[in-house]
Amino acid sequence: MFDQKFLGREPVQRAKCPFCGLPVEKPKELTTRKPGEMPVGMCSCGAAYACDETGHNLGAALIEALLFGCNMDWDLAWGLVADEDYQQAIVENYDLNTHLVVSSGTYEGRKTSGALYFVRLHEEVQEVTAEGARDRLKSSGAVTPEPEMKRTPKKRMSKKEVEEGVKNYRIASILDTARDDKKIIRYLQRLLYSGDDLLRGRAAEILGKACAVVGDSDSGIVSKLLQSLFYSLTDTAAFPLGAFEAIGEIIAQRPDLFGGYTSQLYQFMGDKNRRIDALKALGRISKTQGPFIRKHTLYFFAFLEDQDPSVRGYTVWLLGNLGAHEARNDMERSLGDSHEIAIYEEGHIRKMSVGDIAKEALAKI
Repeated sequence: MFDQKFLGREPVQRAKCPFCGLPVEKPKELTTRKPGEMPVGMCSCGAAYACDETGHNLGAALIEALLFGCNMDWDLAWGLVADEDYQQAIVENYDLNTHLVVSSGTYEGRKTSGALYFVRLHEEVQEVTAEGARDRLKSSGAVTPEPEMKRTPKKRMSKKEVEEGVKNYRIASILDTARDDKKIIRYLQRLLYSGDDLLRGRAAEILGKACAVVGDSDSGIVSKLLQSLFYSLTDTAAFPLGAFEAIGEIIAQRPDLFGGYTSQLYQFMGDKNRRIDALKALGRISKTQGPFIRKHTLYFFAFLEDQDPSVRGYTVWLLGNLGAHEARNDMERSLGDSHEIAIYEEGHIRKMSVGDIAKEALAKI
């Protein structure tokens, strides 16, 4: 056992908890998590941590550590406030293979650019979650992946071809390629920055469908994409215009894999600048996967009285998709509202008055 030693000129040391200073165990992949998501661990002091092997996905690592520390309780995790409900710290230059921290950034000719993201929850939260999280670690172990059959990709598409496919709403060819070429996800993601509303809407829809295809074989890639999209919403410099639209489409297509991310959208409902986008995303999810939102129906009633007519319109649309009969009387008050909003559906943008939306919504109840 060693605390620190030198191999040549490379100072290395065992990974330690930044909160208590004690050595921590090598993070593990949980058998209950989706393939491809980050390995996690827990210190004896109660701090949870996640391993970002590249050091470039720290936002995703924070989410992983926080969620694991909360024993996979999405609602609890996204209700916590940094510095009030939990502390966070990062251990850089970490190498997962050797479970060492190499201050020089290189070890035996390899870069050690990984990081361990630590989150220590408030004691009151730990009392509820720590035991369950530790039980998850105990039941985890090395999972031998099933060998994949090698096959020649059916088709490849360039960035330009994908963009043309989105512009012309040729979905089938893109999805067929996505089964063999996961780069399609990146090509579609870049189109979320488009200033063209129709192109961006189509890109988000097709991205959601492509993620549903890719999710069958590698849900971890899609989970990381969702995490990066949510993280981008907190970074104004990296915030893509279509992030909310893409999140809504991805969840709507495969709620069995990604439905747990729905609760994260509610944190933006309190922000007047993000409320409409969050409502649009929730509305997309409600069209195909109402049960994930139906239990929160009463939460949306207040937005039927919002001063912004667009907020009222998208709320009526969402409640109509849910078949929220208890909101009938409230929605009837919007029948005379002439304010227009835009709703993207199946490759087209419809501009409708709030009153017409209310009429359609009431017909669904």
